[in-house]
This record gives sequence, structure tokens and C-alpha cells, in this order.
Amino acid sequence: MISQPMAGKTDEEIAEARDKACAKLREMGYEFVNTLFTDEWYSDEAMEERGVVQIPLCYLAKSLENMSLCHAAYFVKGWEGARGCKIEHEVAEAYGLEVLHE
Repeated sequence: MISQPMAGKTDEEIAEARDKACAKLREMGYEFVNTLFTDEWYSDEAMEERGVVQIPLCYLAKSLENMSLCHAAYFVKGWEGARGCKIEHEVAEAYGLEVLHE
């Protein structure tokens, strides 16, 4: 999986960093699990309809669920300053995933 900081970044910056990480992982022989949730289920309207109050926490929970499918987690530069990435890093280490850094 790819863990990357997103707060304060444009969609283009997020996509560029993700594409770079995907290319690096493929080069290293890894496949990756999507943790960028952009389908309708995660739209603002759907979240509100489901009663989600803490949207970032909802994304983090889904990301951790998808981490259960992974052998490794790749952390994009700047992860240390993003609360969700820091939690994902702690979980990856605690559960024995291979931890990779950009």
C-alpha cells in the first residue's frame, strides 16, 4: 500500500506523488493495493448520508482495512507530518509489514 500526505495538496500533486510511488513499487516488483478512495461511497454527500462525522477517520479506517491485504507499506516523503500516515506507519511496524520509505 501507499501512504502519502494529502492535506494542503492539490489533486494533481496527490496524483503525481502516487504515480511516482506506483512506478517505484512496480520497478521493485510489487503490486499495490488502492488506498485512494474516490468512488461515490466516499463522496461528501454519501458520507453525510451515512452519518459520518469524522471524515478523515473514515478514510483512515478503510486504509487500515486495506492494509490487511498487504505485505509492505510504502511511505511517500512528508509522511512524518501527516497524522494518518504516522498512524499507518505505527500499524505497519506493529503488524510486521515491510516498511519502505521514498
